[in-house]
Amino acid sequence: MTKVDVEFGLSLKVEPMEARPAAELPGEEGWQYEPKWDGFRCLAFKRGSNVDLRAKSGKSLARYFPEVVAFLSELSVQRFVIDGELVIEIDGSLSFDALQMRLHPAKSRVQKLSLETPARLVVFDMLVNPDGTPILDKDLLERRAALEDFAQDATNRDRLMLSPTTRDIAQAADWLSASGGDTDGVVCKRVDGRYMPGERAMVKVKRLRTADCVVAGFRYEIDSELVGSLLLGLYNEKGELDHVGFTSTISDKERPELTSRLEALRGGSGFTGKAPGGPSRWSTKRSKNWEPLRPELVVEVRFDHVTGRRFRHGTKLLRWRPDKKASQCDYRQMDR
Repeated sequence: MTKVDVEFGLSLKVEPMEARPAAELPGEEGWQYEPKWDGFRCLAFKRGSNVDLRAKSGKSLARYFPEVVAFLSELSVQRFVIDGELVIEIDGSLSFDALQMRLHPAKSRVQKLSLETPARLVVFDMLVNPDGTPILDKDLLERRAALEDFAQDATNRDRLMLSPTTRDIAQAADWLSASGGDTDGVVCKRVDGRYMPGERAMVKVKRLRTADCVVAGFRYEIDSELVGSLLLGLYNEKGELDHVGFTSTISDKERPELTSRLEALRGGSGFTGKAPGGPSRWSTKRSKNWEPLRPELVVEVRFDHVTGRRFRHGTKLLRWRPDKKASQCDYRQMDR
């Protein structure tokens, strides 16, 4: 049972409802479709002038997005809990890198960025309505109606935006085909479903694409002499090889032979453009060190999303491409 908080009407520790992956959009009746936004998932709590923003981890995001807190606190609506996504737009496109830059320990740095690249909250569900009543047990249609009523007074495209929805699968398919930039696929929700914190009660579908990439480096497994992941590169417009991501979908059976193959190519130039980052506060032991290679091997990988000309998530290794020259692997594949 969801705990109620005296201050906000709902526990600050409540977890957002999650989605399970699927290969295709569910086509039967009773589904609502929404774009899957490329941002930080966020539950926004308000009572009076008190506002908090909570990430999926349960940690507060309020100190990192003071402009969103200020906007919500100034709304005439005095009480609510809404579910949404924090996004930052730069030059007409959403930037996940700009969001990550906000997670900075210096308050002065965060304040400066909040003025230079202000964030927006894209809202798509309501958990507590403006009269302070939790509505998690209401069906999606009723929660959406409450959210739309709220948005009539609150919507400001510079700070808060109501996410579009459709029950037309053809429209959802168009959204899916166009995803990979500002959006990360399509989220599907049962119109008769209640809000289930922490449970994978929704469905998410992503558009999967493939690219041929140069293997310009690798990392060993932790406490092992065998390869753990391949570092992938694409050539930029200057002819430099940029690091764009990794793949670690290597079977245990393949690792010994692949390790020998890679070690024979050690000592090459590796990445001549953007290289894998060094140690940071997010680094693990595995991510700190990598071995540069001669850029001779090419693999085809499957990916779902690109941010800042990099694969957002790990990719799936599909096959080796001995028939393809490394020089043929460039960013135009991402553009397609």
